[in-house]
Amino acid sequence: MARSASSHAQPPGSTGVLVFADGTVIWGHGFGHEGQAVGELCFNTAMTGYQEVMTDPSYDAQVVCFTFPHIGNVGANAEDVESKGLGALGCVVREAITPHSSFRAQHEYADWLKAQGKIGLAGVDTRALTRKVRLEGAPNVAIAHHPKGRFDLKALRKLAQDWSGLEGLDLVPRVTRKKQEVWGGGSWTLGKGYARAPFKRPARPEPVEGHGGTAATGASTSSARADGGDLPHVVAIDYGSKDNIFRNLAKAGAKVTVVPARTSLAEIEALKPDGVFLSNGPGDPAATGKYAVPVIEGLLEADMPLFGICLGHQMLGLAAGARTAKMHQGHRGANHPVKRLADGAVEITSMNHGFAVDNATLPPGVEETHVSLFDGTNCGIAIAGKRAFGVQYHPEASPGPQDSFYLFEKFVEMLG
Repeated sequence: MARSASSHAQPPGSTGVLVFADGTVIWGHGFGHEGQAVGELCFNTAMTGYQEVMTDPSYDAQVVCFTFPHIGNVGANAEDVESKGLGALGCVVREAITPHSSFRAQHEYADWLKAQGKIGLAGVDTRALTRKVRLEGAPNVAIAHHPKGRFDLKALRKLAQDWSGLEGLDLVPRVTRKKQEVWGGGSWTLGKGYARAPFKRPARPEPVEGHGGTAATGASTSSARADGGDLPHVVAIDYGSKDNIFRNLAKAGAKVTVVPARTSLAEIEALKPDGVFLSNGPGDPAATGKYAVPVIEGLLEADMPLFGICLGHQMLGLAAGARTAKMHQGHRGANHPVKRLADGAVEITSMNHGFAVDNATLPPGVEETHVSLFDGTNCGIAIAGKRAFGVQYHPEASPGPQDSFYLFEKFVEMLG
């Protein structure tokens, strides 16, 4: 049974607790890792993909309240892990975690969460909790789990009060890769797992006589790449990226080299990229921008093709002269409608951000390309006279499921 009341009086059998900086206390049943953690509470409206959410580095230093009641029902498996980074600190769910009902599962969700050092809290009225975040904004909280229900509420509240919050916090060093990596992962197939990414262009089929196109696609061969040649080379700056982004870049026809967040402009240029990708990541973009923006400014000056997602989009905005701002509650989930301003098309997108490019600060020469239909906040920009664009949402996770894949194709097409 979900608990709707918040009280300092501990209900019998409670083994988990969520303590707010303002003193609010919410009890439940703990699962996963035993211990305590502090961060920002946010909510996610997706009905699937809880393991993807929990391993997305953009959720570093956050506790996720899942609005969908049945979490853990398909267990956990290695193929759904999105990164080697930290991801979310913990999660809050309505219903108790039940045994999995999926043939793909390798672990029970609670066991997997424990192995990852993440705390879970079940038996909570997540609708009431979501309403509190929507009305009051994303708060600082401490989450704790003890199998015998032993908690120091005063110490947990102080932990939440003393935490700095996300504003001004650069979390990228905690989640970025430590060294350069040649990405080798390809698309996933049921029963086969992930394929290897190609590093050469496939041989071109013979044209269909009389049609001027290829036998496979009917597309014009005049702009096709040479048979068997190298794929266009993308250097991806890892601010805390989800691995599925790199898979989509490979699927769109690029070979990808991933570099740490603090890689210098000279080091990137030495890799001779055809284009540079700016990844998602956690924390305050203005804090990360202190070292990331000068690199991006240099890439813009060199007219390097650029594509940014989420934090990478915000980095591009800062490099172009805009500012970013903390949002009241943020956008997180897999059902966010975004309007493409060029033609009025609506994409149903996946989002995870608590900061946004302030569209009131976009300077001349920066075009707003996408906006949220929830609140009108900026969801896309393009730099006039440059081959550079970004989106705030996550096209690699579109629930469409292909509503936004065209963005990867658009970027790779820019590379010549």
